[in-house]
Amino acid sequence: MSGELSDGDIKGMIRKVGLECAARGQALSETLVAFMVKAVLLDPRNYYVMDQILTEKDTQDLIQLCVTRLLDTTNPSLSTIKMQVYFDMNYANRAELLREQQRVLEGKLAPVVREITDSCPFVQEEMEKVYQNIVSYMMLSSGLGSPTDTEAVREVTAALQSVFPQTEMSTFISLNKKDKEQQLKDLAMLVTGIRLYNKECGKGGSSIDDLPATLSEAIPSATQTVDEGLNACHVLAHKYTALLESMQEDSHRYMQLSSFKLKEALFNVRQYEAFLCILLSDAVTSAQEVESLTVQFAAAMMQLKNTVQDKVSVDSEEVFPLFVELSKLWTSFQNEMLLLSFLTNMTNNLQQFLEIQSQLFPEEVLTSLLEGMTVKSDEERIRETTGTRVNVSDFEGREWLFPESTDSFDQLLIQYHSFCAHAIGVKGLILPGNPAIGILKHKQKCYVFSSKEAAYIFAQDPDKFIKLNVEKAKEYPELIQLLELHHQFEHLVPHAQARNAEKCLMKPTAKCDSSTQTDTHILPPTIVRSYEWNEWELRRKAIKLANLRRKLTHAMQTDLSHMKRENFTQVYLPKDVGTQTKRDNSSNVPKPQTFLKGLRGESSPTTHMVKVDLTRAVDET
Repeated sequence: MSGELSDGDIKGMIRKVGLECAARGQALSETLVAFMVKAVLLDPRNYYVMDQILTEKDTQDLIQLCVTRLLDTTNPSLSTIKMQVYFDMNYANRAELLREQQRVLEGKLAPVVREITDSCPFVQEEMEKVYQNIVSYMMLSSGLGSPTDTEAVREVTAALQSVFPQTEMSTFISLNKKDKEQQLKDLAMLVTGIRLYNKECGKGGSSIDDLPATLSEAIPSATQTVDEGLNACHVLAHKYTALLESMQEDSHRYMQLSSFKLKEALFNVRQYEAFLCILLSDAVTSAQEVESLTVQFAAAMMQLKNTVQDKVSVDSEEVFPLFVELSKLWTSFQNEMLLLSFLTNMTNNLQQFLEIQSQLFPEEVLTSLLEGMTVKSDEERIRETTGTRVNVSDFEGREWLFPESTDSFDQLLIQYHSFCAHAIGVKGLILPGNPAIGILKHKQKCYVFSSKEAAYIFAQDPDKFIKLNVEKAKEYPELIQLLELHHQFEHLVPHAQARNAEKCLMKPTAKCDSSTQTDTHILPPTIVRSYEWNEWELRRKAIKLANLRRKLTHAMQTDLSHMKRENFTQVYLPKDVGTQTKRDNSSNVPKPQTFLKGLRGESSPTTHMVKVDLTRAVDET
């Protein structure tokens, strides 16, 4: 049937697959089900075409295939996809995690803040109740002790009374809501700083844990745990790679190992390794941050001790900033505790997705398969190719990058997670690339290779091998995130959270319908009645004000100034004037009229002519 498979059809299949899995006792997330459905549709081995509507039979077959894959607990590919979905839905970098923690804390404090800022007490009992609520706010916002701990409450109350006695409640109540909230935050930092100073002086603070010491012990332990997991991953990855290479070199070994899902197992281990590297980087950053905070906290505490010493009273402008600084540093310690707990939980929860390795490949089975074989580590493979590099003159129109000729060589963004760009599509292997051989820059993207021969083959037709890698990712959908092929499969990647650029994880483009409305006049009208847009009208007013017709402009020039400045004189130009000295006039006289009779003659031979003057008189004209 012709026509395009719509999003509604895909969503319907996703819903049916989820219901079918739930009916069989597996409650799976919608993100995982959606990824699997789209991955099955893209897999060329299933012969589904995205731009055609599926028949009822094809839809049922697709649903059953997806359910079978989602319920196959012996497939490392499914474990890898689950691991990717879990990490994507739960991991957050430092900035995101701290922003979320701040939002949660503000949500918990919101009822207490609202009760404090909205109250308007008039009697003493109500004043005392509001003051107790402020004490509760100090306890909750600082996280130092429980509100049910009597000793901790007494310490907070004493510290608060030293900087904000109850006699100042009337002034506090008169503030607006925003100022009240800001003063609460300032008081909370002051009280926290005072309690930390008292703990250092041995005057209380039993409910305050020694966070610097705890972090100094916990972070190395967490880092060691991640390191051990990485080492185990490296060992498995090296063994699987050796077995896969032997399958391609020996047909007998291929028949022996074809039943094992070695490629899927290798992809699973490499993905686990990539996630552990991200967590290890965060742990190292936390260790550096804690070391810096410890030095700053000790210096701030020493400065505070020198300022206070044994004085009976100290200027608040001098000591309050020091208390605030202590509070901010302690909050940073608390943040590092939160980050450490998060990293530990992520590390522990990721281990469940590697359990399938021990089920498919027990130690004794793996040892027997590797008997007589040489297992190379990533470092050994790179050392073998050290000293060999691409000869740039062998290629025309290809751009190669080398360490000595490229700035920020180590910071280049390498495609395919720095794995060999040739081995992925051709061999189906993930081999570490060696940048020293030469980095090929093709269409603004950089590629590395595991050997000089692989680089030469790839450079002959890069687009062909890039397409092969994409096709390989369609067969093994877990490669999409492992090799960072998000741009080629933006509609398939199940990302739910943004990722920073250095980890090369990307959030899909969010789209929504939106509209905005703007007021016609957001500001009150400011019409200037005296405004004139006409330039000539402005000139007319200027002339009227200056009254130049009755004034003269004078200029003067002296011998000392005539070489220093320009001078101008303004005069009225003469105008054209005409006069009239005479005028034209005329008069009217009567026209002479004379009538002659008898000129034609008569019957008599003698002619008699009569002349009659008919001219009118002058006074009649």
